[in-house]
Amino acid sequence: MQSKPPIKLTFPLANKEMLAPLRAGDRIRLSGTVYTARDAAHKRFMTLLEKGRPLPVKLENQALYYCGPTPPTKTSVIGSAGPTTSSRMDIYTPDILRKTGLAAMIGKGDRGPAVIEAIKECGAVYMAAIGGAGALISSRIKSSQIICYEELGTEAVYKFEVESLPLIVAIDSKGNDLYELGPKEYLWS
Repeated sequence: MQSKPPIKLTFPLANKEMLAPLRAGDRIRLSGTVYTARDAAHKRFMTLLEKGRPLPVKLENQALYYCGPTPPTKTSVIGSAGPTTSSRMDIYTPDILRKTGLAAMIGKGDRGPAVIEAIKECGAVYMAAIGGAGALISSRIKSSQIICYEELGTEAVYKFEVESLPLIVAIDSKGNDLYELGPKEYLWS
């Protein structure tokens, strides 16, 4: 059995409708701009959104990577850049999706029901990066720049330019969830 070739995506997207054909389980090769944000940055984003103030980064049609990269090395623009557990952002994600036009999230692990509903409502997707592959992922990052919240250290918001970052669609815009569907496919009867 031969699998489909990876789907190439470049961010930012022209519009989120480009995500509609993606299905849970599709392999992606992502290029372009990706922003990072973890717990502390999400909390600051929410404070701004609740006050009706703009975020320091425009997230519309963009991808947000749940990552706290390590400092650059002598041979790379960034150190290890593996995904963090996405469920830690679940408390913030529905509002961020609804208020910013964010198109995609990248992380590891499953998401809660409220996030899946917001993904469906907003036409977004959640893509999984391979946990434990931070060095491999960093090799796909061609440039790195701190955008805001530098005082947060590794939890600052970075702008990455990536080339052919390998990902898997974990939750598609219809709410199909690979974390639910995958195990069912392989259960023994």
